[in-house]
Amino acid sequence: MNKIMMSTAVLALMAGATHAETLRFAYASNATPTKEAMAKFGELVEEKTGGDVTVEYFPDSQLGGERELVEMVQGGLLDMTKVSGGLMESFSSVYGVFSMPYLFDDEAHFYTAMDDAEIMGPIYSATEGQGMVGLTYYNSGARNFYTSDSPVESVADLKGLKIRVMQSPTSIEMVKMLGGSPIAMGQGEVYTSIQQGVLDGAENNEYAVTVARHGEVAKYYSYDMHSRIPDILLISTATLERLSEENRKAVIEAAKESTEYHKELWGEAIEAEKAKAQEEFGVEFFYPDVAEFQAAVQPMYDELKSEPEKYAVYEQIRTVATE
Repeated sequence: MNKIMMSTAVLALMAGATHAETLRFAYASNATPTKEAMAKFGELVEEKTGGDVTVEYFPDSQLGGERELVEMVQGGLLDMTKVSGGLMESFSSVYGVFSMPYLFDDEAHFYTAMDDAEIMGPIYSATEGQGMVGLTYYNSGARNFYTSDSPVESVADLKGLKIRVMQSPTSIEMVKMLGGSPIAMGQGEVYTSIQQGVLDGAENNEYAVTVARHGEVAKYYSYDMHSRIPDILLISTATLERLSEENRKAVIEAAKESTEYHKELWGEAIEAEKAKAQEEFGVEFFYPDVAEFQAAVQPMYDELKSEPEKYAVYEQIRTVATE
């Protein structure tokens, strides 16, 4: 973030911080139902604390992109933010396990693992030494490949394609293993980059082709479901320490309840976006056999054994799939 943007952000935050117990919550561009869940969090906080704690929002990248927002939470300029678990790998390597391809069997397995305190507790606290911890997660759907010129129906179809990925080392390695050429860039640059031929495609959930309107420039969406990377709700450790024990408990409860609210909305919302992508954008959907894709990335799991912390989380997640 440049000095002008930082100064503007600081002034905005100072202007908004009119109450000692107002939580300053900024986030980048998001679609419903995630926005609704974040708003629900604020309602629950106010309700549970009897108005002693309120939440003030700075939405839609007003204060910068996700990385800048995490850094502002670290620096005490923000109390809270919501960012992709993929980005969090840059702050704690253990988050990289969520970018591992084909980690979860399906959505039910994803929810079982993410709701397991033994799995997620240590991950949320992994950044405590950096001045922030995770409170909860939101489903951000299954990430799939979508392209501009032809569909991805086999690993061979990805060969040489320039694919946008998040700024995640694991995501970059995955695309390389599948034969593509990964290009890490911000979400806001993807549309123009596909339009101009800088990219051949990207990988994301259905909202990318509708809300971000990528369906105007990429008409082929392939359900390989290579990853389910959660969004993470972060809070400053200084903020938690500032709150009374009662209010701290209320904030933590509100966060978890907002996740349950998000679950209620997510399934229907995704189906609606898929229908919109087909009807309004003319996007075609394809369902490749993922076995070939899984085999191509197996070396990543062999290499993961050299990172004991991440491999231990991987084993925990795989274990709950069989329960």
